[in-house]
This record gives sequence, structure tokens and C-alpha cells, in this order.
Amino acid sequence: MSSSIRLATLNVLFGGEQRLPALVDIERRMQPDVLVLQECIGWQEDESTALADMAAAMGIEVSAQTTLLGVANPRPSGRQFNVALLSRIPILDQQTHTEGFTHCVVEAVLDHRGTPLVVLGAHLVSRDEQVRLQEAERLIARIDRETLASGYCALLGDLNALSRHDPYDDTLDAKLLACGIHKYGHPPQFAELDRLLAAGWVDALHTEPRGAAWVTATRGGNGHTVDTRSDYVLLSPPLAKAIEKTEIVDVGDASDHHAVMATVRIG
Repeated sequence: MSSSIRLATLNVLFGGEQRLPALVDIERRMQPDVLVLQECIGWQEDESTALADMAAAMGIEVSAQTTLLGVANPRPSGRQFNVALLSRIPILDQQTHTEGFTHCVVEAVLDHRGTPLVVLGAHLVSRDEQVRLQEAERLIARIDRETLASGYCALLGDLNALSRHDPYDDTLDAKLLACGIHKYGHPPQFAELDRLLAAGWVDALHTEPRGAAWVTATRGGNGHTVDTRSDYVLLSPPLAKAIEKTEIVDVGDASDHHAVMATVRIG
């Protein structure tokens, strides 16, 4: 018997604790089955209820079978940009990878009615295009080509990277310069998504059926703004063939990123 599952990603922005009620409301509205969250700063602390509150919004409790909080490498400031994965689908195995990543990558094998679903949750570094490309290569190495080509796999996260398949025009570099944004290079580079797609991953937002919305992060500076996409749901080819819908979910003031969610039918 086949069933639909929703795979979603959202950057909660610097821990999100002050905006937790709004984030919980958004999560209830989305009703994801698997959710990856970035910038979960402080969520590992005993006094933090953020992970439990977000889990409760999905109708689950915090446990090894439902949640994974990847504690990230500390930044020079001491803050840890943790990555969380929450799942209504039972987690069979879970790992957190910190070596070679500025923050961390979480990896979980889920059991969807006897069918394994491998999920990677990522937050690639924002500041350096070359380091980000190295992190993308390490992501590619996490799942071998044969598994990616034949199995159910999903890569969800804030990749801090540009896709050449999004509708940027020839003014992109000028807009980035006007905003004082240099993290993509000048001219802007697309290498991370190029490599991930060449390795076999499929961008869910560019798979039919699709809507017109694509912007997840409107960047600003110096009185200027520029529309970008930083957040992705990437799927293995068998899972991409099962897409029913991919959407950008507007989160209002709850974060500076919008969520991305793909609904797939696994049978």
C-alpha cells in the first residue's frame, strides 16, 4: 500500500526560541512527516524546551526513534549552529557528522513500512564559497552512487548555495554587490548545486508538478535587497519520481528563511 509523506526543511534563525510559538504554529500548519531544522542554537541545553515543543507539534515525543539533535562544532563565538531532525517515521539508525563540516550534518535511516528512507540534514557554511564546495563534496560522499540511484534518499537543508536553474538574471552580481553580499563570489558561483545534481541528486523544486514560488531568503544590505534560494529538498531519482507536490511555505516573521516542503508517495 502506498502513502504520502511530507519532507520539509526550515532555518529557524539563531535558535528561534523567542519566536517559538510562531514556529510551532507554522509546523502545525505544514504537518511534515520529516522535518530538518537549522540554527537550533542552545537546543541541547537542559533548560531549552524547543526540541520538545517542536516535536509535540508533530504529535511525537523526544526519543531516539523520533528525534535527532546534531550538536554542531562551536563557532569562534562559542555558539553551536545545531541541526535537528524530527520524524513521525521510526528512526532505525542515526548519526551526527562534524568532521569536515563547519556546523554538522545529521543522518538518519527511517523505516517507512519496511522500506528504508535515508535522510541527510545539512547546514553548509555561509561565509566561504570554497569551503562550502568542500562540504558539498563530503555530503556527496555520504551516500554511494548505487544507493542514491536505486534507493529512497533525501537531502534537506540550508545549503547557502545558488542554483543556476532558479530564475536569476544578469543583474544578480550587481544586486549582490549593492547589498554587500560576497559569500557567493563575484561573479556568483553555482558549483555546489552543480556538483550535487551531477552526483545524482534531483532538486524537488524543479520537478513537476511545480509552482511559481522559489525564493526562500530575501537578502538585504546598504538599502538594497536581492531574492535568493538558500534552502533545498534534494531527492534520489526513485523518490523524485514519486513527487506529488513541492512548495515554498511562507513563514512570515518567524524566520528570515521560508520553508521548503516536498510531498512524495512511497509505495
